[in-house]
Formats: sequence, C-alpha cells, structure tokens
Amino acid sequence: MLNTPKLRAYLTLNLQYLSRIPNFRFCSSGIDANSSSTDVSSTAKDTSNNGHLYSETKWEELLKPFDLEDLQKSFNFLTPARLCKLLELPIDVRTSMELFEWSGTQRGYLHSFDVYYSLIDKLGAASEFKEIDRLLLRMKDEAIVFQESLFMSVMRHYAKAGLPGQSTRLLLDMRNVFGFEPTFKCYNLVLEILVAGNCHQVAPNVFYDMLNKGLSPTVYTFGIVMKALCKINEVDTALSLLRDMTKYGCVPNLIIYQTLIHALSKGNRVNDALSLLEEMMLMGCIPDVETFNDVIHGLCRLSWVHEAAKLIDRMLARGFTPNAVTYGFLMHGLCKARQVREARALLRKVPEPNVVLFNTLINGYVVAGNLDEAKTLMQESMVSSGCEPDVYTYNILIRGLCKEGSLGSACELMEEMESKGWAPNVITYTILIDGFCKKGKLDEASHVLDWMSTKGIMLNTVGYNCFIRAFCKDGNIQEALRVYTEMSRKGCKHDIYTYNSLIYGLCKVDKMDEALRLYRDMLLEGVIANLVTYNTLIHAYLSRGVIEEALKLVNDMLFRGLSPDEITYNGLIKALCATGAVEKAVGLFEEMIKKRLNPSTVTCNILINGLCRTARVQNAVEFLREMVYRGLTPDIVTYNILIDGLCRMGCIREALTLFERLQNEGISPDSITYNTLINWHCKLSMSNDALTLLYRGLDNGFVPSSVTWHVLVKNLLVDAKKDVPRKDQHILSLPTRGICTPLIAQERLKVTAGVVDSGKTSLQSHVGVWKDPDDGSGSKYDDEE
Repeated sequence: MLNTPKLRAYLTLNLQYLSRIPNFRFCSSGIDANSSSTDVSSTAKDTSNNGHLYSETKWEELLKPFDLEDLQKSFNFLTPARLCKLLELPIDVRTSMELFEWSGTQRGYLHSFDVYYSLIDKLGAASEFKEIDRLLLRMKDEAIVFQESLFMSVMRHYAKAGLPGQSTRLLLDMRNVFGFEPTFKCYNLVLEILVAGNCHQVAPNVFYDMLNKGLSPTVYTFGIVMKALCKINEVDTALSLLRDMTKYGCVPNLIIYQTLIHALSKGNRVNDALSLLEEMMLMGCIPDVETFNDVIHGLCRLSWVHEAAKLIDRMLARGFTPNAVTYGFLMHGLCKARQVREARALLRKVPEPNVVLFNTLINGYVVAGNLDEAKTLMQESMVSSGCEPDVYTYNILIRGLCKEGSLGSACELMEEMESKGWAPNVITYTILIDGFCKKGKLDEASHVLDWMSTKGIMLNTVGYNCFIRAFCKDGNIQEALRVYTEMSRKGCKHDIYTYNSLIYGLCKVDKMDEALRLYRDMLLEGVIANLVTYNTLIHAYLSRGVIEEALKLVNDMLFRGLSPDEITYNGLIKALCATGAVEKAVGLFEEMIKKRLNPSTVTCNILINGLCRTARVQNAVEFLREMVYRGLTPDIVTYNILIDGLCRMGCIREALTLFERLQNEGISPDSITYNTLINWHCKLSMSNDALTLLYRGLDNGFVPSSVTWHVLVKNLLVDAKKDVPRKDQHILSLPTRGICTPLIAQERLKVTAGVVDSGKTSLQSHVGVWKDPDDGSGSKYDDEE
C-alpha cells in the first residue's frame, strides 16, 4: 500500500497536517517533541519540489517500510480525530484494524462515532461484512450513539457487493438489534437497492412495513415501489397507490405517470394508458415523446394503427414533435396489418428518414410477399434519400428470397452485398443454411457452412439447430446426434429447440427410451422443457397406445408449472376414445372448459367420433347442440361423423335430416358425405334411393370417386342376382352426366373382369380417410386429427 514514493509523499503531507494540531507530536531521535513544525513543513516542501524524500529526516525513514510497531512508538497519544485522519489514508484493511485495536488500548482513550464510521466505510469497500457486523455490535456495547448515515453507508456497500437482501436485513436490525428507528431516508434507500437488484417482490413488503411504522412516504417512495409493482405485473396495485398518494400529501410527478403508462401499454391495457395520459396532462405534468411512444407502441402491438395515427395527430396539435421511434412504431404496425402502402406514404412524410425506417418498410414488403417492391425500395428510394442499405437490409431480403424458395437469388444477393462493402454476418449465413435445410438440400447447406468457415465465422446455436431439424425430419437421427455432439465440442450451447428437434427425431424412428433419456439430460443441463417438448413425447406414447406413460409425463408437466394446452388435451381425448374410455374423455373435455381453454372444432369432432364409435349417437347429437351453444361452428367433418354414426344405428331418416340441415347452414357435402349415405342405402337394399342421392350430388357438383363406384357396382350386382327392380338400369351410361370418363372406364373393366372384391379392394384408398364399413375396422374418421 505505502511502499511507493508517491504514497510515502502522500503520507508525509498528511502527517504534516497532523503535526499542526495541538498536542500532536512525533517523538523520534531526529525531531524534538517541542520543536516547531517548520522543519517538517520544509521537508514536505522539499519533497514536492524534488519529487523524492530525503533520507536524513528520521521520521520519514521510519515511514518508508511503514512498520506499525515503529509508528506506534512515534506517538505519545493518539486521539480519535488523529486516528480518523490515519484511517482515511490508503492503508490496507489489516493494518487499519491493527491500528484501531492498538489505539483502543491507550489509557483514557475511547473510540468515537467518527472512528467507527471511517473504519466501517473502509471495511465495506473491501466487502468485509462479517467484521462490520462485529463492529456494529461493539458500538452498541460501548453505548456509542448511532447515526442513520452509518447504516445507510453499509447498505450502499451491500448494494455494490450485489447483496440487496442484506440491506433489508440491516433495516430490520436497526430497530430490533441496535434500537435505532430508521427514517424514510433508510426505507427509500432500501427500496432503491431492492429494485436495482431485481428484488421487486420484496420491495412492496418494505413499503408496507414503512406505513405500519407510521412513517410518511415521499413522492420518491411511491415512484420506486410502483416501479417494483409494475415489474411483477401488479399494475392494478400500483394504480391503487397512485390514488392513495394524496392521503400522504404527495402529488404524482412525471416519472410516476411514465412508469404506469409504460406498464399499462406493455400489458396491452392501452385504453387505461390513454386515460392515464389524459389525467397526466390535466394534472399539469407535461409528457415527453417517450411517454407518447409507449402508448403508440401498445396500440400498434394490438393492431390499432388508426388509433395510433390519431394519437400522433394529437401530439402534433399539442406541440409535440414525433421522433424516428414514433414513426417506426406506426410503420411497423401498418406493415403488420398488411397496410404496406400506407406505411410507405407515412415514410414520405418523415422529415429525415433513417435506415431503420427503410428496413421496417422493406420487411413489410417481404412479409407481404412483394419482393420486387422491396428490392426497388432498397435500390432506388433508399439511395435517393441518402440512406445506404446495411447488413440488416440485405438480411431481410435474403430471408424473403429463401422463404420464397429462390435460394440461387439469395446467394447472388449475398455476393452483391459483399461487392458493396458489407460483410455477411453469422445471421446472413444462418438464413441461407436454414433455407437450404428446409428444402432438404443439405449438401448445399454444408457448402454454405464451409464458406462461412473460410471467413472465420463460427456457426451458432441457431445454425446447428437448422441442421439437426433437417436431419431429424429426414429420419437421419445418427447424423443429427453427430451434429449435437459437435455443438458441445465447439462450445456451442444446446437450447430448447435443439432438444425438441432431437426428441421429435428419436420418437419418429421409435427410439422412445433414447428420447426420454435425452429429455432427462436436457433437464440436468438446465434447459427448461416447454409445451412442445411434452406434447412431442406425450403424443409419441399415445400413438403407441402407452397411455400410462403419457399420463406420467402430463403429471411431470404439471409439477414443473406447465399447463396442458389444446394439443395435449386433443391427444389424450383421442387416445381415450380409441380405447373406449369415452367417459374419461368427456371428463377431460370438461376439465378444459374449467381451465378456460377454449376447445376447437377439432376437439369436439374427436369426442363426437368417440361417442359414435361406442353407439352413443344420441349423446353425440346432444353434444353437437352444446357445441353450437358454446359458439363453435360445426364443419363438414362434424356432420360426416354424425351421419355415419346415425347410419350405423339404422337411423337413415335422421341421417338424411342432418344431411339437409348441413346444406341449409351453407356447408357443402363432400365425397365422404355422399359415399357414406350411398353405401348405407345400398347396404339396406335401398338402391333406388342411393341412385337418387347420386343424381342429386351430380347436380350439385359432386364428382364420384373410386369408392363411390365400388359401393354402387358391388351392391347393384348383388341386387341383380336377387332380381331387385331398380330405378335406373343404365348406371354405366353415367359419363354423359359429366363424370370422369377414364375412371368409369376403369371401373367397367374391373366389373367385366370380375375383379370387384367382396369388401377389400384398392378402391379403399380414397383421397380422404374413408374406410369401407364392411371391413370391421370402425369409424371412417379415426385419423381425422
């Protein structure tokens, strides 16, 4: 600490000051105790003039090694004031403590508050908090009167050391241990430390403790605690505090309003934010542009772009000048609402457009699929405005080209980018790799990887994930695992997308044990599983009929704080219906309603199919009514399932009534609808009615499929053997009604050759998921989801 010439000179000057204090004497062989300080002063002067210390001065020689014992011998008596001056010197903590302890051994000496303050401050700077606690207790034992400034100093040192919780502990100890009542200053400081240390949940407790102790909060107190409440999404509580401020004689200021408006806008409570903005101006608080920007950003995030534009007009009317951020938010909102033309018109009104605004508009054109206009904007308008395209501009266009599938053009644009002096970054290369991987062109993606490696750019986690996802999608799980291992070797951290892709790939190739092992490794590595992770594993088990393992994963999911979503419930309901446990499936559906998860039409269709499969068609019809009551709209799949269920129960009339109903509701029957009704009419020897349905369908644009002809021909042949009279003996002349002639010709050949099977032919490979009811495999809509 004091072994350098500069520090020794510094100490000399300080001791010179001490020598001027009455009764302070340096006792050494070179300087008499009664001599004046002139010699010392002259020595110090010589030091400052010559830049070094003269060795012939005895007490200066004494201080060169700064031996504590020798220094102690140089004092007759060390007063608290002199000790404070010594403790302020840049002496290390250990020496300061030894000096403090030695001075306390002097006869008639008592440490003062200032001595403790100086030493504790030095200990705090060195993060010696255990020693501070010991000294505070020693002060209490010595009956030294505490001052609030000492505790606040220690609290600040706790904050600098990253220990905000200790400041709260000290606040409590002030009253409980040291018998000192903290004022609002201490509470404000602790609140400030807690908010700065991200301990937002603790701050309100400190505030309410302050109120319970009868202390009146200040405007600053309210501002800090409101900020903490907004950070933990307790905005309503913060608003209630705003109304309580007047009870304590406090008037909200600009910062308080800004804090609340920002939180409301961020939480999509834009109407409340607008009301508070009006109140703010009525209270005489003049908002700045950033306050308006918060509200405009919130409006645009909700796609309320017209309201945002009106607010900008109000800004201008009140004398406020929007900045580039204001226009950027509005342009982004317009582009998000696919109003790119309006965004471009707005850009023309901006006084000094920058590259960020142009990039926003170019991205709007790219998202809307208008790449030509985006290129024109970059090459003409942007340059004419004095803005040069940057890396982000090119990245936006390259991403658009890759999304469109124009990978060659994307590579050419990257070359143009380099020729203009812009070096592609890792994002540029990752966009290209992702584009090639999504098209299954893994060799080209590898070439891009080699290209970027020659430029000294390392692949990041997103790039590795592109390769892993592509290999898993291709079923090449070994190569995906090789890339996964390479990530670790290259120091690239795995994220949730890495694990989700691999888990999906392993489940796809039926390696469930390895998928589960990887899931556990993910948790051990500190990566938090999300809904995609659990849904992938759960659906993999359900598809294999292992419902118990799937339910275990659901429990694990709930234990880790994740709630099942519609996809989870759909999978479980479908699996239960497949095993005949329809009651449990209905229970899960009711659970969805209680958890305020809105079931979709797909969910209802799965449950209706389950009810029909278990011959509970009447319950299925009642469920349809409930479905409509809940605001869900049945689709053609819903009606097809119910029509098939009614036909299976022999309720042909009810099925035909439902058939009429769906048409009245504006839903067009599809081939599955007609095939189902025709099949069951033929099966019940109602061939004439089946033909009537066929003719009716033809008039409505129905094109019979191979399944239709299979059903008709098979049943008509059976009727022919029984000599059943038919309404029309000329079914094979139906091509004159506009039906696909090659298909009919093929069916005629099959009938003539006698290859029409009694139930299992290739005709079952209908474009839908229809199955011949005669094959005993159950409903035609088992694989709807």
